[in-house]
Amino acid sequence: MNTETTTNRHSRETCQRWLAVLPALLALCYSATATAEATRPEQLIGAGEVFLEQAVSDYLQRSNIAGRHEIEINRLDPRLRLPLCEEPLTTTLESPTEPVGRVTLRVRCDGNTPWTVFVPGQVRLYREVVVVSRPLKRNNLVTNNDVILAERDVGLLNQGYLTALPQAIGKKLTRPMLPDQVLAPIHVQLAEAVHKGDQVVISAHSGGISVRMPGEALSDGAIGKQISVRNQRSNRVIRARIVGPGQVEVAM
Repeated sequence: MNTETTTNRHSRETCQRWLAVLPALLALCYSATATAEATRPEQLIGAGEVFLEQAVSDYLQRSNIAGRHEIEINRLDPRLRLPLCEEPLTTTLESPTEPVGRVTLRVRCDGNTPWTVFVPGQVRLYREVVVVSRPLKRNNLVTNNDVILAERDVGLLNQGYLTALPQAIGKKLTRPMLPDQVLAPIHVQLAEAVHKGDQVVISAHSGGISVRMPGEALSDGAIGKQISVRNQRSNRVIRARIVGPGQVEVAM
């Protein structure tokens, strides 16, 4: 009788111990299964990198842009857990319209348990742009000695940029510039080819007929601009388009 009682007591104690640890074992098994069946942050980062690499390559080819690029996907919360997606993840560019600078990607699952996550990143696009090589004053005419080409991340150049030295040389500065400063389109304008009081040649063409006469410019102007000119033969004031230094043209 005592032996049976002792055996029963040991059996009950053994069952109680297993019952005590069973919830922990079940929780451990569930946690491992949930982790295995979850979409992890590194998967989202990988999907974003693959998408951006292709998007940037397509953009450079479509725009005929020469340059090198670097892609960075921001770190995500390592605690992020999303249901496992039975379908391939769909990644699109949320903003901006082109994959340059700070970007936001929309990573979407279209499976049985759909979800959407917005993933931030950055695309650095390096191109050779026109940079000022020495201090320049406002209204200076840009020369070969004033500018060079240097590599910059164009995603940071909100005012735009120039990619060839002839786009700047011979033009007039609209503001003072410092060394190593990127020259933007708003920083230059066409220099005046004609100044007020200049003696100009007025040309008129119609078919095979060409007429030239002396004139006087009544205002400043760059090539392509229309200004008032006094015909020195008739003393009449007419409107003429500047076609070169000291040269204007009127329609017949």
